[in-house]
Amino acid sequence: ADAPREGLSDARRRLLDVRDALHLATGRATDRLSLQEQDQVAAELGLLDADTLLRQVYEAARVVSYASDVTWREVGRVLRSRAVRPRLRKLARERSDFLRRAVVGDGRALGGGKPTAERSPLAEGVVEQDGEVVLARAARPDRDPVLPLRAAAAAAQAGLPLSLHAVRRMAAGVRPLPTPWPAEAREQLVTLLGSGPSTIEVWEALEAEGLITRLLPDWERVRCRPQRNAVHIWTVDRHLIETAVRAAEFTRRVHRPDLLLVSALLHDIGKGWPGDHSVAGEIIARDVAARIGFDRSDVAVLATLVRHHLLLVETATRRDLEDPATVRSVAEAVGSQGTLELLHALTEADALATGPAAWSSWRASLVADLVKRVAAVLAGDTPEEPEAAAPTAGQERLAIEAARTGGPVLALRAQTEPPTEPLTEEPSGDPEPLGVELLIAVPDQAGVLPAVAGVLAMHRLTVRTAELRALDLPDGVSGSVLLLDWRVAAEYGSLPQAARLRADLVRALDGSLDIAGRLAERDAAYPRRRGIVAPPARVSVAAAASRLATVIEVRAHDAPGLLHRIGRALEEAQVRVRSAHVSTLGANAVDAFYVTGAEGAPLPGEQAASVARALEDTLRE
Repeated sequence: ADAPREGLSDARRRLLDVRDALHLATGRATDRLSLQEQDQVAAELGLLDADTLLRQVYEAARVVSYASDVTWREVGRVLRSRAVRPRLRKLARERSDFLRRAVVGDGRALGGGKPTAERSPLAEGVVEQDGEVVLARAARPDRDPVLPLRAAAAAAQAGLPLSLHAVRRMAAGVRPLPTPWPAEAREQLVTLLGSGPSTIEVWEALEAEGLITRLLPDWERVRCRPQRNAVHIWTVDRHLIETAVRAAEFTRRVHRPDLLLVSALLHDIGKGWPGDHSVAGEIIARDVAARIGFDRSDVAVLATLVRHHLLLVETATRRDLEDPATVRSVAEAVGSQGTLELLHALTEADALATGPAAWSSWRASLVADLVKRVAAVLAGDTPEEPEAAAPTAGQERLAIEAARTGGPVLALRAQTEPPTEPLTEEPSGDPEPLGVELLIAVPDQAGVLPAVAGVLAMHRLTVRTAELRALDLPDGVSGSVLLLDWRVAAEYGSLPQAARLRADLVRALDGSLDIAGRLAERDAAYPRRRGIVAPPARVSVAAAASRLATVIEVRAHDAPGLLHRIGRALEEAQVRVRSAHVSTLGANAVDAFYVTGAEGAPLPGEQAASVARALEDTLRE
């Protein structure tokens, strides 16, 4: 079978070199290049850093993978042709006999020779033959600069591979597209991106012969670029194509599917440059969009989508959606209903293409809620300042019980159901996909946040959101009660028994339970495998994020008891936590805390900065 051989020897040699260095670094015969080994292997090979190492590995692997795919496809084609060859020989003999009997006026035969494979037209200059997309005999790549995109779009739409010979012929002779691109070229690119999963194989064929970087020179910086992040499962370039594939599923949801698909292709294009990739990507997206022929207004929309492609998910998971400042800031950044519609679809496509840890029904519900609120503002509504919500009958019942007994009272409910009676037995069945709502009423006292967070960590419960507020009790009931409304999910297994949760919480609040010691004992009993050295925690104050509270953002390596440590540090700083928005992305925790002073007002600037520094110092210990 005719198959690509170029670069295979170099790719094999490079992979074997990396494998040898890996064996030297680990002292064992392993073929897995784990995250914690990459820096040492790069040093063994004399490379600049682990990113350089990974890019070389990915490039070599793609050479091998593409050659293998093309080879076995060609083998299958040859075997299919042999299977039908006896039938074709019979047809050829019959045709030859007929032609010998048919003679035109000057005595020449009408034709003869062996039969040729059937060729079905797909597009101008593009035909299907033997289950592949090839160039028509009359195609002239040197005179038709749109031909590569037209052939690729036709192949992806038909769900067929591009012939190796056709791709190489186009790579050898095609002329560059003019700037800006003609309308047909832009339309063929959009058609290619909107073809779904079949886009991937066709795109890889063009990329293997260098056609993608000729069409989009900025692609070179993201090609085979690694993402050393547990959330991402693809290199940057493959992630961009996967996002376009996902976005193709949402083209019926938006009015401008072409802008959705192109923004999916470009949203991470800035990752090849220093600094914030969204900021760099906006600049690149403006240039690329103008070059491929979008008008000025469309270029502005694409630039906005690339600049803010993380805005919805970050805001929804880290900000208080009841705060009008949150909604207004997103509306100002987005600017229009049409852009919001596109950004919503792009957000979901991006997350789905990232990996299983990046999207969930919980995140989807938060983003949808934010989009609904922002759409209302863009339609002319004015968000009202939130008032303290009156407690529900179930919450008031819990608060009265806590005030009467002087201890914590717990209740669980599914997210869409009304509160249950105080919890007295272990819930049956699996938790809701969006988590289980844990309501805790406890007499107002210091240390509630770290105590509750510590007990939940001990019982291996993951906190998704957390809200704390004081409740006004009805006349005749004395005391002050805090209500904690948290959504939690079991890390694995089922939820713990309510009696154990309450007993541990009582001991944590009276100081007889050493939470930090218990968590340390658990870690010692189940030591973790040697891993990477995590970057230090970073704590910052989000300026102007809310008029009602000071927003403190924490970015740290996720670990058991992290929320407990944060809560204890905030208690020591003598600030009150109004609400917490907890988000875990792979091994990284990104949490936002709305805090106030003792009187319930936002912290002055110097005090907020001091609290942030103290919290950062605590987490770095």
